[in-house]
Amino acid sequence: MADNPEKIDAIWIHANLATMTGEGPYSRIENGAIAVADDKIAWVGKTNLLPEDLKRKADKVHDVQNRWITPGLIDCHTHLVYGGNRANEFEQGLQGITYEEIARQGGGILSTVAATREADEHFLYRQSLPRLLSLLREGVTTVEIKSGYGLDLDTEMRMLRVARRLGDTLPVTVISTYLGAHALPPEFDNRSDDYIDFVCREVLPKVAASDLASAVDAFCETIGFSRHQTEQVFQAAQRYGFPVKIHAEQLSDMGGAGLAAKYDALSADHLEYLSETGGQAMADAGTVAVLLPGAFYYLRETRRPPIDMLRQYNVPIAVATDCNPGSSPVGSLLAMLNMACVLFRLTPEEALSGVTRHAARALGIHDQTGILAPGKDADFVIWAIDDPAELAYSLGFNPCQQVVRKGKPIDQENLV
Repeated sequence: MADNPEKIDAIWIHANLATMTGEGPYSRIENGAIAVADDKIAWVGKTNLLPEDLKRKADKVHDVQNRWITPGLIDCHTHLVYGGNRANEFEQGLQGITYEEIARQGGGILSTVAATREADEHFLYRQSLPRLLSLLREGVTTVEIKSGYGLDLDTEMRMLRVARRLGDTLPVTVISTYLGAHALPPEFDNRSDDYIDFVCREVLPKVAASDLASAVDAFCETIGFSRHQTEQVFQAAQRYGFPVKIHAEQLSDMGGAGLAAKYDALSADHLEYLSETGGQAMADAGTVAVLLPGAFYYLRETRRPPIDMLRQYNVPIAVATDCNPGSSPVGSLLAMLNMACVLFRLTPEEALSGVTRHAARALGIHDQTGILAPGKDADFVIWAIDDPAELAYSLGFNPCQQVVRKGKPIDQENLV
């Protein structure tokens, strides 16, 4: 139990708990209880072991009637603030045009950059809101939102402000990441070194001063930025006190994961072409592998991330939607649980760990959330299921019955 509180705000009893602490299958506690005080979990255990003094202090007692409770889900990699859409490129891809060819013809990320630059702050907010609501209705209580579709100072800051506004408006914790090194904007065509200099010298200082971002990301890839350019971004980020993340080894092995590990990155994401050297480096650094099955699916990739190697080196594996307009227009984290199992051969327990405790680590907030334990944020979800494996089992069904955030039940029917 956490420090013995004077008052318990609420208790949930007769629940089956998947605490996800890493101790046994789903770290389950049957017929369990959770006590909450001051937005934090104060006690977790068997209902029949709930201390009498906590019962007396409780303002409310909720009988869960043997439903399952998990930690609130965490989507640790999204790009959900953007303008426009790229349904036409989806059609091109089905006609045999590759993602790289579309990008080199001015499509891909740059087409979204153009649409996002044209959108004002209110329009971006209104367009992004339904995407976030879709996640919240499936039990997501924390979401990371990256910038990276502005690639200039004004639009990048606008995107970060919209992300902040979404978190202020809705009952969700938003973690914002600056992704200036996402693509080369048209005004810097054939001048990628100059653009990286602009990111490091002009934009990063203002992002740091604004307090609108918690981390810095970069796309290290043949259609993104080189290993050397990515390292320049990492060095600048660390000068301003930002932890770093990376999009790496999605289309080729450029050694990005090893570079990220060198800078103690929170996560390396995609990783279809991850080498054993890169995996070892991630293990040594504690860098989380974030798998993005939505992008794998939409791009019709055939090379899976090296799951067995990640397991061999005990690299924490997270799972996320990669919600974006091009390679992963996905608004369902539950669907990603299923795809992580079917496409990548994760077990349902690994997939659930990937959107709870390992996702929290990928965002650097594992001391606050991601498991059901005393002292953690009281973010959890009540599910109408008979076993936690059901969360990864089916597609198109949402068994979320109640979301509790900071100890308060959320009215799913009136989120906005």
